[in-house]
Amino acid sequence: MKYIDEFRNMAVATKISELIQREANGLKPVSFMEVCGTHTMAVERFGIRKMLPDNVRLISGPGCPVCVTPKNYIDRAIAIADIENIIVFSFGDMLKVPGSRSSLLKQKSKGKVRIAYSPLDAVQFAEKNQNKKIIFLGIGFETTVPTVAASVKYAKKKKLKNFFIYSGHKTMPYAMELLAKDKEVNINGFLCPAHVSAIIGMKPYGVICKKYSMPCVVSGFEPLDILQSILMLVRQVKSKKAKVENQYSRVVKASGNIMALRLIHEVFSINDSDWRGIGVIKNSGLVLSKAYRNFDVEKNMDLPDVKTSVDKRCICGSVLLNANYFLKDAPL
Repeated sequence: MKYIDEFRNMAVATKISELIQREANGLKPVSFMEVCGTHTMAVERFGIRKMLPDNVRLISGPGCPVCVTPKNYIDRAIAIADIENIIVFSFGDMLKVPGSRSSLLKQKSKGKVRIAYSPLDAVQFAEKNQNKKIIFLGIGFETTVPTVAASVKYAKKKKLKNFFIYSGHKTMPYAMELLAKDKEVNINGFLCPAHVSAIIGMKPYGVICKKYSMPCVVSGFEPLDILQSILMLVRQVKSKKAKVENQYSRVVKASGNIMALRLIHEVFSINDSDWRGIGVIKNSGLVLSKAYRNFDVEKNMDLPDVKTSVDKRCICGSVLLNANYFLKDAPL
């Protein structure tokens, strides 16, 4: 198949749905988690849940990098934007995320925050405005990290001294392992994130699969992709043989993107990271490596202290770990 409409063929979707029904017949209820925000949107948009039998459930995990960015990161970014002679660049989806007392969108109205469509926008602005300090908010999983790494290499090549990264980057495999061993979440298989997998490949999921007997399928984003991936997971559960399969082979390669991985490993180092509503996950974050530390805003500037308020009734963690939690158990 070459065209998008071929991946949205209702007749084929119905046939796959019937196969899922047949394969799942007699199985105990199973829950499969998609940990990619784009998968979650596609599942809702195309009504995938309505095409599944009652004993096959989809739940949504912490696959949106904006959603898992902790409030104290937002508060610190806002405080940085308040410093004289500093301009903060951010991807647009970060602007409306509330901090304790404000948001980046409100700072934008003051001319202190600008939207970047690419990290290169920020570094080129820094190159042309060397009388100002430019801070780029590094948010995202392995998908966006290579572009940020490339911008840092460009800044180093140009010997810029006014360009910095405030890294909030996170990586997916360790978060998935946390979910795999959480008995309350009770996952029976993963729809692995396609964007991330295009970079990291399939090997990182092997550890989770083997250690927790967890079926894993890398899935594309179209309706037929997702339905086929669910069918593959159901068949793994039925056969009681967990493995890592690649449904999205037209994009994702087993080894991932070698050049992108080399770039990430050169510019960034692994670090522990705080996830909104979940807490600190060991080895799940990225900070600039020693060779590029001159571009780390936390290492090169005296940043203001911030007080982050705690929302006592916040159920972000429960929602991110199991999106159906709030429908029945949340103390609303």
